[in-house]
Amino acid sequence: MFLTISTTGTPERPATDLGFLLHKHPEKAQTFSTSHGTAHVFYPEASAERCTAALLLEVDPVALVRRGKGKGRGGAPDAALAQYVNDRPYAASSLLSVAMSTVFKSALSGTCKAMPERAGTPLPLRIEVPALPARGGAELVRKLFGPLGWSRVDAVAVPLDEKFPEWGDSRYVRLVLEGELRLADALRQLYVLLPVLDDAKHYWVAPDEVDKLLRAGEGWLADHPEQKLITSRYLSRRWGLTRQAMERLELVRLAESDDLDVESIDNAVDETADTEERPVPLAEQRRAAILAALTAAGASRVLDLGCGQGQLVQALLKDVRFTEIVGVDVSMRALTIASRRLKLDRMGERQAARVTLRQGSLTYTDKSLKGYDAAVLSEVIEHLDLPRLPALEYAVFGSARPRTVLVTTPNVEYNVRWETLPAGHARHGDHRFEWTRAEFRGWADAVARRHGYGVEFLPVGPDDPEVGPPTQLAVFTLTAADGAEKTAKSGTTTEKTEKTEKTEKTEKEANAA
Repeated sequence: MFLTISTTGTPERPATDLGFLLHKHPEKAQTFSTSHGTAHVFYPEASAERCTAALLLEVDPVALVRRGKGKGRGGAPDAALAQYVNDRPYAASSLLSVAMSTVFKSALSGTCKAMPERAGTPLPLRIEVPALPARGGAELVRKLFGPLGWSRVDAVAVPLDEKFPEWGDSRYVRLVLEGELRLADALRQLYVLLPVLDDAKHYWVAPDEVDKLLRAGEGWLADHPEQKLITSRYLSRRWGLTRQAMERLELVRLAESDDLDVESIDNAVDETADTEERPVPLAEQRRAAILAALTAAGASRVLDLGCGQGQLVQALLKDVRFTEIVGVDVSMRALTIASRRLKLDRMGERQAARVTLRQGSLTYTDKSLKGYDAAVLSEVIEHLDLPRLPALEYAVFGSARPRTVLVTTPNVEYNVRWETLPAGHARHGDHRFEWTRAEFRGWADAVARRHGYGVEFLPVGPDDPEVGPPTQLAVFTLTAADGAEKTAKSGTTTEKTEKTEKTEKTEKEANAA
């Protein structure tokens, strides 16, 4: 099992810098013990103009079978060839990937204390793998490596027997990659794609393999056109792990597009418990109030923005007046739960045509959300940091501009009525704020003025005479297409008027004194 990594250089930037990046001296041949054999690193050539590092892995077939206990977990994928007769010692596979992670650990992480700037700079690289098993053929090899920045991807099929060409080609290819990439990126791609092309692993795939895949795929896997195939094969087609990895990769993509951390956009759903408030009747009252408001507005095409686990979408589907329902949420976990709740895979064709579940962030605009009768933000705004609210406001009221917008949010004044809620605590661990009635009205009135909407407020749940209802509902109704422009002007006039009144009041008080 063999691969070579070559680069070229100049007297000012010698190619032998490759030794620093790999943390292996070009003048030494080094040996490393692995769990299934011995790895050797040596340099067939090392000069300022050209340097080549070679990794040779000698696999011990007996150790391979013993560690796999003869049950396929460590044995050859071609069981018909028997445990001791297989291609594992000769063809690049997950064995070589594991050896790379052991021998080139620092290079894979992209760290080099001696030459940190060189580690972060693309190099002219040439990588050769003489025998690479490729289930899918040379075309699949090109599909996997082609989008990753290589200027040349050569995958030449190895014939079964050169003396008998009529027998055709084997499933092995000779791979040559050339291009300018960071060494760490090239090694990570190989680490993932060698076992993917082999479509087999020599060890049991545990849940921690998802983390390994995401670490090695950072920066390239989230946007790869063959992401699903790569993920499924790397995780040995374990559907649960594949789904988990795909969800996290989609979150990575969304986080990068919105310049956020992944954790900050996917922490509002707890899979172990329903996120509805307790007691449950309040959640039912909230949905009933929303349905009543949508009916009063005459809405038929509705957006549920931040649909979560799909409770409201399910309620909307039961009413035939709502002909098109789109649920949008940033969390794939929440959408997966919603899909199960709605039984989308078993839903009739006519009913399924009424509902769509989509992943998306509510803090940036989406042209496809324009033209709907109504949008609902039920228990959503409190999950955003306050500095993010203007972005959501513009995406919904400024860009999508549905005729009606419904917003519900907890009334923090009512929290004193919850016997099980400690003083000073929010109702949900992910709530970034909870507003009083005055604070919510102030925000809603300002939004309505800026974007040409009228707004009215309705209580949801028991309306306590002292602290108000547990949930507050704002119903925004579009009043004019140019309302935002008019409001901006009136808002400026109002501010000037308020300042004038304050000045006059201050002068009167001074004269009286």
